[in-house]
Amino acid sequence: MEIYLDANATTPVLPQARAAALSVMAEAFGNPSSIHGSGLRARAVLDEARATARRVLGASTGRLLFTSGATEGIQTAVLSALTALRRRRDTGESLPQQLLYGATEHKAVPEALKHWNALLGLHLKVVAIPVGLDGRHDLAWLREQAPQAGLVCTMAANNETGVISDLDGIAEALQGSPALWLVDGVQALGKLALDLDRRPIDYAPFSGHKLYAPKGIGMLYVRDGAPFTPLIAGGGQEGALRSGTENMAGIAALGAVLKALESGEVFASAQRLAERRERLAAALRDAFPGVVFNAPFALSLPTTLNVSVPGLSAKLLLDLFDAAGLRVSGGSACGASRAQPSYVLEAMGLPAWRTAAAVRLSFGGADADTTLDEACRRLRACGESLRASCQIPSADEAPRHAERLTRFVVDGACCYVVADEASRRAVVIDPLPELTERLAQWMRCRGIALAAVLDTHSHGDHASSAPALRAAAKDLLAPEAQGHRVDALGWPLDQDRLALGALRLSRLATPGHTEDATAYLLHEGETLRAAFVGDTVMPGALGRSDFTVSAPLAFGPSLKTLAERVGADVTLLPGHDYDDRFATTLAIESLAQPLLDGVLRGRLSAEAFAAEKAELERDLPPTEYQTMACGARVACARAAERVEMSAAELRTALRGAVAPVLVDVREDYEVRLSPTGELAPESVPLSTLLNALPRWSALPADAPVIFFCRSGNRSAQAAKALRRFGHAQAWSLEGGLALWDAEKISAPADGLAFAI
Repeated sequence: MEIYLDANATTPVLPQARAAALSVMAEAFGNPSSIHGSGLRARAVLDEARATARRVLGASTGRLLFTSGATEGIQTAVLSALTALRRRRDTGESLPQQLLYGATEHKAVPEALKHWNALLGLHLKVVAIPVGLDGRHDLAWLREQAPQAGLVCTMAANNETGVISDLDGIAEALQGSPALWLVDGVQALGKLALDLDRRPIDYAPFSGHKLYAPKGIGMLYVRDGAPFTPLIAGGGQEGALRSGTENMAGIAALGAVLKALESGEVFASAQRLAERRERLAAALRDAFPGVVFNAPFALSLPTTLNVSVPGLSAKLLLDLFDAAGLRVSGGSACGASRAQPSYVLEAMGLPAWRTAAAVRLSFGGADADTTLDEACRRLRACGESLRASCQIPSADEAPRHAERLTRFVVDGACCYVVADEASRRAVVIDPLPELTERLAQWMRCRGIALAAVLDTHSHGDHASSAPALRAAAKDLLAPEAQGHRVDALGWPLDQDRLALGALRLSRLATPGHTEDATAYLLHEGETLRAAFVGDTVMPGALGRSDFTVSAPLAFGPSLKTLAERVGADVTLLPGHDYDDRFATTLAIESLAQPLLDGVLRGRLSAEAFAAEKAELERDLPPTEYQTMACGARVACARAAERVEMSAAELRTALRGAVAPVLVDVREDYEVRLSPTGELAPESVPLSTLLNALPRWSALPADAPVIFFCRSGNRSAQAAKALRRFGHAQAWSLEGGLALWDAEKISAPADGLAFAI
């Protein structure tokens, strides 16, 4: 059973609303504009829903029209306000020169302002109203700017944090201003008393699907006397305010929800909602020591919790919660797929780690107490799973297993841990500041000594995080790894190799990307297993050499030296992997990168190579993470290849003559919460995939290797990586476990796992 804690994104449809919609579709299906009996019955449903909405909103006057949702309502309100401003300009009046919106508004508002401002040719300044650490608008700033504003847009309650705006304070700040006032009421509907009769709000859009009605139905309140321009013209429905035959099923459903809200029998009271929030907060504190709540409870909706956990990324938490059957989000659902920090929390001035790691839990007023009880149980189980997986501190002091090679990635930047379980020693290569505490915890939980913290090159734009990691793990540092006994890149002084049991690291100077760029070669006995090459060679790119600390003329010779030492087929592990390719070889990259192939085959001199490379690097744009690109990606477009295998194809493969190798690439903390008993796969987390790629590459050519994960994204990365290393029969379960038959996924009896 899944526990849905993403009510600010959307809600299930209330049973009463489903029944009302079905009734209208089956019985009162007439057109409300018709004057015969069927039409009149439909009109009665529409009128009753509107009357109920007026009572709930405290809007006995003004216009109240049904829309397709809040986005349409916002567009209509902005169009109406800006059209009125243009009419004033066309008659020669001087206009206010600003359009103001809250810095934490839903993107629908500023985007609508920019769109209609440009389309109507007004070209007014669109300015964000600053907010404080508590998420509320700066009323002093607003009071000062209001006289120059033509339209002010503020939300009643924030969708990411639940922060409730001081509407009365805003109204006071706008006194005497010529501005019209739009209030986004989406998250407030059913949770706050808006009292539209009492407040000077000109426009208030609402959305049904955030309050147990279906998607595709909403409302827009327009105060008497506020200018209005229809967004949709046509047959004159809704009193000629919004043409198009009314969505009667949606209206009936929304009316049923509002009637249930009005009755007081279906939705929990504010006090009960606050009690539920406190239970969730207590479970979060138990599960994640140090959890931070990003909005003050006293100023927030009781149904919303926005949290960050030190040392844990939002992606990790989302994967963890999803494995436990808890459906939460990383912020606004409209932007949840983007790998960017929360602009809402950034506007509040919160630290960068909190804005990048935030997760939102939101529940509905009609949710059952038993649902919240189960949610709390699962949250605590998530904490147990993280402790068992060395992600957060645990009272259990028994050292945990350490894989030979573990990869961590932050916004395309890669960090590696090379560990030897027998000697209990490890080396960290290219540490990242976001990982400092996590890496220290990783070592401490496994009882491993830190033999070195190495950078593959110095950084022209920032300092290394190696000293911070040495400080965080000072109790684990080997004597030779102490800061005063290592060089600028962290290599122990007076040593030509680093021993890790049967493994050893040596170094190779590769100047080019920077003058001190260095590759670290990993040997097992006399066999070279891999080379950590930093940004010298990346999948689909060569490291840029236009920094002040670069050595462009040395780059070509360094590539030739690298090829001589490692050969064409040794695994290269890059410092950046923007396209999720994991690893590469000089053979693979020579086929994709003409520059590399040219210098290795002697067709390009060092000077010619440097000149052509400089041209490639001219005006490099930022990466998709808005970070500095560390190389010109000349082969970032992947060949269109299908690696997805449907569930039906997987069942066929399981009955085939050649038994497939099944691999679950979810992390350990996910697998503990939702193991895949029926599939009985090998578990190889994506973070340790590099250890198994050589073994799978050596399988018979006809042996299928089928990867799966939660959604199919990570498993597709694994399948493509294995194909790049020569095994064509690498596949990913399409849609992941989320679309695999739920009854095929069984849960063990240890109390931690949940059927999903």
